[in-house]
Amino acid sequence: MSTTIEPFTVTIAEAQLDDLRTRLDLTRWEEQETVDDWSQGVPLAKMKALVDYWRNGYDWRRCEKILNDFGQFKTEIDGVDIHFLHVRSPHPNAMPLLMTHGWPGSVVEFFKVIGPLVDTVAHGGKAEDAFHVIAPSLPGYGFSGKPKVTGWNVQKVAATWIKLMDRLGYDRWSAQGGDWGCAITAWIGHYEPKGLIGIHLNCPFLAPPEDQSDFTPEEQQMFADRIEFYKWKAGYSAEQSTRPQTIGYSLVDSPVGLASWIYEKFYDWTDHKGTVESILTMDEVLDNIMLYWLPETGGSAARMYWESFRDLPFVPVPVPSGISIFPVEAHNASKRWCERYYTNLIYYNQTEQGGHFASFEQPDIFVDEVRKTFALLRQESAR
Repeated sequence: MSTTIEPFTVTIAEAQLDDLRTRLDLTRWEEQETVDDWSQGVPLAKMKALVDYWRNGYDWRRCEKILNDFGQFKTEIDGVDIHFLHVRSPHPNAMPLLMTHGWPGSVVEFFKVIGPLVDTVAHGGKAEDAFHVIAPSLPGYGFSGKPKVTGWNVQKVAATWIKLMDRLGYDRWSAQGGDWGCAITAWIGHYEPKGLIGIHLNCPFLAPPEDQSDFTPEEQQMFADRIEFYKWKAGYSAEQSTRPQTIGYSLVDSPVGLASWIYEKFYDWTDHKGTVESILTMDEVLDNIMLYWLPETGGSAARMYWESFRDLPFVPVPVPSGISIFPVEAHNASKRWCERYYTNLIYYNQTEQGGHFASFEQPDIFVDEVRKTFALLRQESAR
């Protein structure tokens, strides 16, 4: 098995973009919803507006250039090609930071935070807060390879990421994650690999206490938000964790089917002012969707749910940990809930804005939270 790391350049053939345009032109539209909100899913008018821009205004080559300018690489680990961004800081004492996305996200979520994390001085920060950013695409997502065998759950990906950091030659590093990236990063912390100094999460991976008798009003609301989420907004999870192959046919064949599957989540999970476009541009939403459409990963990405939900234990995390709570996040947790699992919780904060896609929605707040967490560890190691 090769252990080499090869530069990677995205070069999408124009024929693929022509195929997308043709499929969009041939869309057979669903009839209009019978409600005046999003309670039945993406409204027809909103979906048509997104698709019209996708067909007539969106420029994939712009996104392609951003990816290529960052610097991309691939390396094979356990039979799967792992794609990753690797952006090194100009500051000599920068800390390596492994950043992991989730579903329905991608490395696109990190576009706005890579610069401030890497070149801190140029973005109004301090040189001592700089990071080298390593942002891999999950197996079966984006431009990573698609596993051909079972077993690629979050535990397996966590172990793979540890191998990746070792292969890159980093002997002292940190990790950050949200959504699946949160679970993967928590498992990395549970494994305590040599060189890992700590982790930061923007979506706490844990289970609330079973005994609710002493819940504070804040904890009662957090628990209620979880119940509401699983009652009304988790249909995607039930399907992807039980029948990813079935939904996969639609997601790789129909661009509108894929886009609606993802666009709905950006509405439900972001801290917006009535529309997704009040917090994310159409270009940003479509950049992310394209990282599922072009490499045909709708089904392989869904399979992560089937793999992981079969055995997704919450585990103790002994390494220094920071957790940032963004208000529009269905899986938030109080500090004492976090301390039950993260036994060395060095940082906990509730922000005033932001949702599930924290780095995408509120890049300035996200960067500040990451800096504050790891500044504590930098200070400790400097003593």
